[in-house]
Amino acid sequence: MDEIKKILKESKTVAVVGLSPKEDRPSYRVASYLKSVGYRIIPVNPNVSEVLGERSYADLGSVRERIDVVDIFRKSEDVPSIVDEAIKLRAHVWMQEGIVNDQAAMKARAAGLLVVMDRCMLKEHKKLSAVP
Repeated sequence: MDEIKKILKESKTVAVVGLSPKEDRPSYRVASYLKSVGYRIIPVNPNVSEVLGERSYADLGSVRERIDVVDIFRKSEDVPSIVDEAIKLRAHVWMQEGIVNDQAAMKARAAGLLVVMDRCMLKEHKKLSAVP
C-alpha cells in the first residue's frame, strides 16, 4: 500500500501504455479520470496520433518529457520490454488489473523503482482520496 500511496501522491505525469481512443475501454476511462483530477497524461499507442486531446507516442522512448509513472494496459507477456524502457526513464511502474509479471517487477524494483501490479490506478486513487 505504501508504493501505491507514494506513486499517487508524488507522480504528476503518467504515460499510459496501450491507451485506447475508445471511450468504452478501461484504459480510456482510467486515463480520462486521472486527467480530470490533475495528472498530466501521455498516451503511448503507435496506432493513434491523439487521445484525450494529447499527442500519442509510438513508444516510451519517443517521449521527450519527464515521466513519473508508466501505467501499463498491455498483456502480461508484453510487460518486460515496457519495464526496460521505464527503467531507462527512471519512471515507476504500474500494471493495471489483471496484469502481472513478477520477473519484470523484480527487475524494476532492483533498479530502484516502485512497482504496483494487478491494481487499477483509478480505483486506488479514489480509495486514497476518500481517506481523510
